[in-house]
Amino acid sequence: MRKSFYGYLDALALSRMSSKKGPKLTKAQKAKQQEKDEERRLQEEEEARLQAEKEEQERLEREKKEQELEKLELKDRGRREDELNELRHLLEENHTAVTDLKIDAVEKAKWEKYMRCDGTPDPAIQRDINTYMSLWRDDQQVDITLVLKECNVALQLIEELEGLLRDVTDPQEGKKYQESLISLQELIHSKHNLTTEEILKEASANIDTETGNMQTVVKDDNITLCLWVNLNKNPRFKGLHFEEAGLGFGLPKQLAVSNIAIRMLHTQYDHLTLLAKMAHLRINTASHRSLAGGEEVSADVDVPEQEESKGEHEVKEDIETKRQRDEDEEVQSTPGLEGMQSATSIQSRKDSAQSAGGRGSQILTQMEALDAEGDSSYPPTQVSMVNNSVHVVDLMQYTPLGGVFYYDVFHLPPQAHRVNGWEIRQILDKGLQVFPYPSDDNDVLTCSPVGVTVTLPESVVFLETPQVACWDAEEKQWRMNGITDISYEEAEAKILFKVDSFRAFVLMQETYANFPFQSWELRPLDQNSALFTIKGALIDVSIMIKGNQCMLQSEQERGLSHLKEKWMSGPALQRAVIDAGINIFVNEYTHKYVSTIAKDPLTEHAAYEQMALFASACAFSWSKWNAKCGAEHLVMQWCEHHGPTPVPRHSWSLYLLGAQRSQKLEITESSEAFSVDHYPGSEFHSTFIHMLQDDMSADGITKTRESNNLFVDTIQSLLCATRPLMYS
Repeated sequence: MRKSFYGYLDALALSRMSSKKGPKLTKAQKAKQQEKDEERRLQEEEEARLQAEKEEQERLEREKKEQELEKLELKDRGRREDELNELRHLLEENHTAVTDLKIDAVEKAKWEKYMRCDGTPDPAIQRDINTYMSLWRDDQQVDITLVLKECNVALQLIEELEGLLRDVTDPQEGKKYQESLISLQELIHSKHNLTTEEILKEASANIDTETGNMQTVVKDDNITLCLWVNLNKNPRFKGLHFEEAGLGFGLPKQLAVSNIAIRMLHTQYDHLTLLAKMAHLRINTASHRSLAGGEEVSADVDVPEQEESKGEHEVKEDIETKRQRDEDEEVQSTPGLEGMQSATSIQSRKDSAQSAGGRGSQILTQMEALDAEGDSSYPPTQVSMVNNSVHVVDLMQYTPLGGVFYYDVFHLPPQAHRVNGWEIRQILDKGLQVFPYPSDDNDVLTCSPVGVTVTLPESVVFLETPQVACWDAEEKQWRMNGITDISYEEAEAKILFKVDSFRAFVLMQETYANFPFQSWELRPLDQNSALFTIKGALIDVSIMIKGNQCMLQSEQERGLSHLKEKWMSGPALQRAVIDAGINIFVNEYTHKYVSTIAKDPLTEHAAYEQMALFASACAFSWSKWNAKCGAEHLVMQWCEHHGPTPVPRHSWSLYLLGAQRSQKLEITESSEAFSVDHYPGSEFHSTFIHMLQDDMSADGITKTRESNNLFVDTIQSLLCATRPLMYS
């Protein structure tokens, strides 16, 4: 049995061997097979030879390229010092000239103001401004027309004080300026209350025959005053809309039968947000002191007003200096601020704000200093604490727009009675008396809310649905709680909502709604004239620059009509554009709210300086490769350009900027991948302007050397204020 099994295996193996051999090849077949093998061998040898030649060629080209790069780098190093010195000389020369011109302009403005002799005080002179306020405070004039005229003068003085605060260097002087500013703001509001009371005293003599109540609207360039007096006491009364003012209110039944007056006062300016920022600074400064000294410090301790009014980057430095110099000093809050708050507020909430964040790099401070004149006079608050019940507005994330709407309810003052030709009136010395609604904290849940209707101000662009915030007079903060039933009618530019009590309110928008930018372009129009265009996330903005004057250009009609075709300085334009709701400007906190491309601030700042020097003859533009080249480098498109026509698409070239050198790139904007290979035949340079000069005409270079100093400064300030290389 075992033998037969092994025999079977042997037979199976022989069978497989015979099947592998297959049929025997003929001579011709063998020759053909050998020929194929030979061809295959020769082909493999040829491919190997070609591959070797290719690798050798690549090696030689690589070595040649390395040698060429070494020569270019050596040449660049040889002239580096001269190029840097020339750039430094150009920048210092321009800076010196601009400084002298600005000093002359300030002196000229002072002289012109002195020669006007219009009776207004010089806000820089403390005695003059104090005398002015004292005389106006004692003035018993209550005629609304005359009072509003005087209020407009005071508003002009406030603008001048804000300008002084931006430029002041002495902390004591700054403190005086801010004290004067706060006092003027309080005085304006008190005058509004006096004129309101006077109108209400005559309500019964001005009854509307159709409604049986009294309603009136008073307007000027800065305020709109709407008054309604409930004389009819109709329980079916629901509310009133002041058509000419674009404001309306709704009342619950318990108020419709009460002896009350409703005031809706819209001021084009915003004096309450200043108080919120000051309150935030007090809280944070107290927190810092407590942490530093290990002691409990009252949150009511105020910082010197100077620190509250300066630019953002100066504020923290001055606060720190003051804290180190006078650790235990407590400065009392400015008195009388309550006079500027909404007439009624029963809110009482205690929220602490988070302390301010640290500074950025030194060069970032320098960049922000260039556009400090264009920033708000007061620093933005840091991120405020928000919980489920109380929503404190973060004044970095949101910006109030269109001024403040004061929504108040008052007891109706005693009306005059006429008897036998005599007018009898009860005299009260208490002034306007607030009608408590809700009467106390317990009534908040049981009292019906009051309605509000607001047509959006025509001087503001809302890129998104407006947010509503109400003023908390006790905590001096804007809050978003207590507001319900918000309805936005975009077609009619109208917002409706209900609020739990009578309070001042504002309309807000996200500060960085138009960030990040989609693209940007800076191109010359003529000598000392250029057009800077930013394509924002929601709206495009163009700024025409001519010398040191700027003018806004935009296809947006509503909200910008007051700015179009109007030339103004760069800082003035920046403030005006932000106030209009179109923010394209950055500060040290912007990166916390906007996704950015991380870039070395030194390299970025140097790029803006050099772009400004050549802006009369060169166009610069956004490149998609700027996001791919790393934090140490910048990439932008460039070409020499003359005349007001747009830049032809084929004219652009790409340039790579770094801390050590600049170079022209071989890739284009339409290339499939990023590469740092330099353009064949081009060289390396230690500065951007010397790199550009290699491809510029003699006429173009001459134009750059003849650029007006203020034009260069204006371009540089706009670039540093928007930072398109980081936020696009």
